[in-house]
Amino acid sequence: MERLARWLEERERVLVMGVLNLTPDSFYDGGRYGTPQAAVARALAMVDEGADIIDIGGESSRPGSRPASVDEELARVIPVVEGINSRCDVLISVDTTKSVVARAAIAHGARIINDISALRFDPEMGEVVAQGGTFLVLMHMQGSPETMQHNPAYADVVAEIKDFLRERMDVATSAGIDRARLIVDPGIGFGKSFAHNLDILRQLASFKQLGVPILVGLSRKSFLGEILDLPTTERLVGTIAANAIAIANGADIIRVHDVKEGRRTVDVAFRLRNNAT
Repeated sequence: MERLARWLEERERVLVMGVLNLTPDSFYDGGRYGTPQAAVARALAMVDEGADIIDIGGESSRPGSRPASVDEELARVIPVVEGINSRCDVLISVDTTKSVVARAAIAHGARIINDISALRFDPEMGEVVAQGGTFLVLMHMQGSPETMQHNPAYADVVAEIKDFLRERMDVATSAGIDRARLIVDPGIGFGKSFAHNLDILRQLASFKQLGVPILVGLSRKSFLGEILDLPTTERLVGTIAANAIAIANGADIIRVHDVKEGRRTVDVAFRLRNNAT
């Protein structure tokens, strides 16, 4: 975990977070990794491709999705956390809004909790993360996965998201979470229209005002499909282009399904951003 702290403090690289969805209904890779063995094998492959972090999700957050039960999510996530942790030292993130799942994941080796609700859905999540000493991703979402794409509206999308994230950072630190362990995600695709997503990406650098690392998840999302008029399976090139823009505009972590391509995007875009020779 201190490795992550060093990377984020020194900002010597942009990190690649590989997506490992264990659900049957995720928008792109749902159902591909239905057994712990298949999921662990995929995680190890992503490590070989250059992933710094593996982000494990046991509940779909695609638009219109319904929550999984605690037992369902635990059964999907914990064997995979254990399996990865026993085979390599990659940083493990667990994408959950449930404190029970977070507590179990931390006990088995997770070092990041990626909470798309930003501590809003479970009042005990802040305490669990504080006690575990892990990093915490606070993401912006308007509504819930079931409702978030029902006509999202903002007066000023970037300003409102920044205000929301500032407030959630205050909630996190009030719960005892060290500010140095906070990461923010503007939540592209979560309660945003096509135009909102483009505005966020264009103005991503303004989120640096929050003073913590920025994570972005653009991989194969629907706004890329709208631009390209292509299904999820054909959005890799669009993802690479969007991630390059995100890195140029200050992203510190990119969350991707395609790690090899994400790693290469990062290596080029980061060097260009920093005028490295």
